[in-house]
Amino acid sequence: MNTTPNSNRKHIAIYGKANAGKSSLMNRFFNSKVVLVSETKGTTTDPVLKPMELIPVGPVVFIDTAGIDDISELGKLRVNKTLEILKRTDIAIYVMDINDIDLTYYDKMKSEFKRFNIPHILVFNKIDIISEENLFLLKDKFKEAVFISSETKEGYNNLIDVLIKKVGETEEDLPIIGDLLPYNSKVILVVPIDSEAPKGRLILPQVQCIRDCLDNGIKSYVVRDTELESALEDVKDVDLVITDSQAFKKVDKIVPKNINLTSFSMLFARQKGDLKEFLYGANKVEDLNENSKILICESCSHNVSHEDIGRVKIPKLLNKHVGFNLSYEYRVGHDFPEDIEKYDLIIHCGACMINRKTVLNRVRLCNEKNVPITNYGVLIAYLNGILDRAKSIF
Repeated sequence: MNTTPNSNRKHIAIYGKANAGKSSLMNRFFNSKVVLVSETKGTTTDPVLKPMELIPVGPVVFIDTAGIDDISELGKLRVNKTLEILKRTDIAIYVMDINDIDLTYYDKMKSEFKRFNIPHILVFNKIDIISEENLFLLKDKFKEAVFISSETKEGYNNLIDVLIKKVGETEEDLPIIGDLLPYNSKVILVVPIDSEAPKGRLILPQVQCIRDCLDNGIKSYVVRDTELESALEDVKDVDLVITDSQAFKKVDKIVPKNINLTSFSMLFARQKGDLKEFLYGANKVEDLNENSKILICESCSHNVSHEDIGRVKIPKLLNKHVGFNLSYEYRVGHDFPEDIEKYDLIIHCGACMINRKTVLNRVRLCNEKNVPITNYGVLIAYLNGILDRAKSIF
């Protein structure tokens, strides 16, 4: 993987009515025609995601969305997709045609931005086709807004400056390991090679952990579970062992109790979500009964094998723990239901393929509807009776 994955980028979404100039602004950001621009309403149908480096803040992903004022039957579906993007938006840009100032739609979207805790920038576009007198009056009325022309690029540099400032004000992502261990620490990463392991490469959480170790001057040693015992003999004064969740029980027996042990999934539970809520959710397993429904959320799509952690291993382990077969449903990627009240427990993957904002919004919804939520690593550690050990590093 040669570029930062979208899941690790700040998501900047462009909203507004049809023909306000959202797609033109998107093209201006990239200085090329990355999305189709037309006078015909509804040109943008599905959201368009495009990553870039926003200097000096780093990697971001821009999202162009469909107009929020499309009331046709097909348009309603487009608008719903646009509103779904709110759940993963870190910063919103609301574009308004300076010759079509419609505060009704803007106020509705402001309420949505507030609901999802999204900072936003109001942008008036097409200032090249308005008189200087009217432009002066609008600037006086909307003092916090940015005034631009996507056509002539006037005001564009000012928008970039405001956007960079907004990104800088957003919450910094936690390191995966870097704030848990001091410089020059030693970490062993246990990577089992089974039918679930992709041929010829490591999975994203493993790669990101290695990179985080490199960024923070932590020495990392990567081994299979079958070589872990000899690795512990070779590497002295190990500070932490990180294992794939599904090898937790085996690794726990090998690693001496004086060495910290956790999983990739638990590290991502802290970095991408809310570890406190996930720990609480794991303990709610004891409240499950024969009629309980479980929702398992996977952030990536993949074919299912007999060793699949979410669809095979966790259900088997959980059924054994409670003593009966539970009912399971599955959702993949950004497909997360609103009617979660029907579930007694939600089990989330490590979320390496979706951004932190998405996971936190899911946790928030679970809190609002009083539905416990946990994640793969936390739950597996709990079911194997080693949760106390696995969380001691945090």
